[in-house]
Amino acid sequence: MWLQPKKTKYKKVHKGKLSKFNFCSNKLKFGSIGLKATNSGTVSSRHIEAARQAIVRKLSRKGKLWIRVFPTIPITAKPTEVRMGKGKGNVSHWGVKVNAGTILFEIYGVGKNVAISAFKTGGAKLPIKTIITL
Repeated sequence: MWLQPKKTKYKKVHKGKLSKFNFCSNKLKFGSIGLKATNSGTVSSRHIEAARQAIVRKLSRKGKLWIRVFPTIPITAKPTEVRMGKGKGNVSHWGVKVNAGTILFEIYGVGKNVAISAFKTGGAKLPIKTIITL
């Protein structure tokens, strides 16, 4: 299950900038325990999927898991040993820009200790620092 949008308005986008803190999605909405990003960065769809698989394995099919982020930004890359110029490269993978304070995952219906251990293993798969929020 590779996460990517079905349809986009533009094939390629500019990189843009990230703000330091996000106040929109910094509170729990669905679950009782969440995994929150402490610094900003770009998370690819492979990182999200690896973290999801690690969390689900720890939960052993109990409880409900919500993924609060979705990769909608195409990340391009040029092939190796290609000279400078000649336009932007092809889309290599999809990612999402995560600000500090954004809730990435939420869990409901499992014990606190099980959820904390699941989020520790899932947070290790992500390229940004995370904390567990209650």
